[in-house]
Amino acid sequence: MTRMTGSRAFAEMMQGYGVSHVFFVPLVLPKGLVEMEDMPIRRIMTHGEKAAAYMADGYARASGKPGVCLAQVVGGSNLAAGLRDAWMNGTPIIAISGGATPQMRYRHAYQDLSEDFNQFGPVTKFSARVESVSRFPELLRQAFREATSGAPGPVYLQVQGPFGDITEQESELDPFVEPQFARAPAFRIEPDMERVRDVAARLAAAKRPVIVAGGGVVTSRAEQEVVELAERMQIPVVTSLNAKAVISDTHPLAAGISGLYSRDCANFVLHEADLVFFIGSHTGGQVTHGWRFPPARTPVIQLDIDPAELGRNYRNVASILGDAKSSLRRLIDIAGRKTPESAAPWVGRVQQLVAQWRAEQAPMLDSDAAPLRPERLCKEISDTLPPNGVVVSDTGHAGIWTGAMISLRHPSQRYFRCAGSLGWGLPGAIGVKCALPDDPVLCFTGDGGLYYHIAELETASRYGINIVVVVNNNSSLNQEITVYDQAYGGKQRGRAAELWRFPERNFAQLAEGFGCAGIRVTDPRDLKGALEKAFRLDKPVVIDAVTDTYAFAAAPKLPA
Repeated sequence: MTRMTGSRAFAEMMQGYGVSHVFFVPLVLPKGLVEMEDMPIRRIMTHGEKAAAYMADGYARASGKPGVCLAQVVGGSNLAAGLRDAWMNGTPIIAISGGATPQMRYRHAYQDLSEDFNQFGPVTKFSARVESVSRFPELLRQAFREATSGAPGPVYLQVQGPFGDITEQESELDPFVEPQFARAPAFRIEPDMERVRDVAARLAAAKRPVIVAGGGVVTSRAEQEVVELAERMQIPVVTSLNAKAVISDTHPLAAGISGLYSRDCANFVLHEADLVFFIGSHTGGQVTHGWRFPPARTPVIQLDIDPAELGRNYRNVASILGDAKSSLRRLIDIAGRKTPESAAPWVGRVQQLVAQWRAEQAPMLDSDAAPLRPERLCKEISDTLPPNGVVVSDTGHAGIWTGAMISLRHPSQRYFRCAGSLGWGLPGAIGVKCALPDDPVLCFTGDGGLYYHIAELETASRYGINIVVVVNNNSSLNQEITVYDQAYGGKQRGRAAELWRFPERNFAQLAEGFGCAGIRVTDPRDLKGALEKAFRLDKPVVIDAVTDTYAFAAAPKLPA
C-alpha cells in the first residue's frame, strides 16, 4: 500500500494495463488525466460522449485491449447510448463517468438526474458505483477482469462526484495490475475432448458441411485455425459480417457473407448444407437472415465460449464449450484429412454458386455510370486497398455494400463494422487507427452516417489520426426510400422527400474546413487515383464520392 490520490492510482493502473489511448469529453477525472502527462498515453478529447464510446469500441476491436472512455456525470446518458454498439458486438470497454454525491440527490442539483446508474445495466456486463477512493483500484481491477473474461463486453464505473471528484482524495492505495486481463480473451478455455471427437466425426461423415465463422473467431484471433481446419477437411467457409476478413475472398473455400447483409451464394450454400458448424457466432437474425439460412431442419454444431449461446437458436446435434482458437487447435489435431478429390462434388458446387454470384454482380462492379454506382466504388476500394489495409464500415447500406461488394484479397487485411448504430463508422475508424497507427484505415460511410459525428473530422485532424473516409454521398438516407414508397401505398407524393432527402453537399470542402484533405469524385474513372492519393497523404482525407440516389442494394434472394 502507498499513500496516493485516486487520480494517481488511476493513471498508474491505466499505464500498467497497457492502455495507449483514453477517449473523453471534459470534465471527468481531470487530475487523473493530468497525471498521465509524462506517460505514453494519448488523451483524445472528442466532441461527444457517444463518439468517445465509439472510438473506444473501434480501438478495442482492433487491438484486443479494452478501450477506455470517460464522461462527466451530465454526459452519462450519452455515454450509455454509445455503449449499445459495443454491447451488441461484445467489445471490451471500460466506461467511467462521474456520479451524484449523497448531498446532491433529490434536490434538483445542477445537471443531476439523482439516479442515472441503471441506464448502464442493459449495455454492460458489469456496472459498479465507486463511493470511496479506497475501493477505486479494487473496482478498476474488477472492471478489467469482467471486460476481458469469457465473452468480452463493456463495463461501467460510476465514480462519485460530478467529475469523479473522490479520486482527488488521498488514501492508502494499492494500484497493482493483473496483466492477464489487459486484453481479451483473458482465459483460453479448453474444450472437453470427448465433444471435440464427436464434432470431428460428424464433420468427417457429412457430405455437404459448412463452417460459419462469427465475430468470436476475430475476438479469439482464431482466423488461422478456421482456415487450417477448412483446408484440412475441405469444408467451405461462410462468415458473418463481423468475421468478413477471416478468410480471403480469393480462397477456393470462401463462400462469402451470409444472412441479411450478404452474398446470395453464401445463403444458398447454407440452404444446401447437410451440416453447419457455427464458430463464435450468436446465430442471430442478421447472419441467418431471420433464421432462414440454414433452415431449421439442418443439423447444427456450435463452438462458443458462452454456454448460453449453445443451442440458443438452432437445436445442436453437438456442442463445444471453449475458446475458439484453443478448441479449433484440438479439433485440427484429431481431425482426419480429406482429399480435394473426395470433397470435389460439394466444393465444386459451392464454387459454382460463388462464380454465378460474381457474374451477376459484374455489370454494376464495372459500371461507368455517373452518378457513381456504389458497387463500382467498392470495386475500386478492393483494387487499391493495401495488403495491410483495414476497412471500417458504418451500418445500413454501408454494411451491405462493403460486406458484399468489397473483396479482401490478402490475409493481413482486416474489416470492422458497426453492429447497428448509424454514425459509428467515423469515430469507430478513428479508434481503429489509434490501435493500428501503421496500417492504412479506410472508413466507408454514407452522408447520413457522416452527419451524426461529422465534428470528429476535426478530432482526427487535431491529433493527426490519418484515416481515409469514403462518403457514399447520395444526398439521402436512400435505404429508407422503399420503406416510404410502401408507406405511401406504392408511390410517394407531396412532401415525401422531406422524410429522407438531404440537400446536395460537397463533403470534400467541408472536410477541408475541419483541417482534413478533401477529394470530390463524380467520374468513376477518377476513383482509383483518388484512393491512391488518399493513402499517400499524411493527413486525414475525405473522399466525397457522388453516387446515385436511387442505387439500392438488392434484398437477399430466397430459394425457390
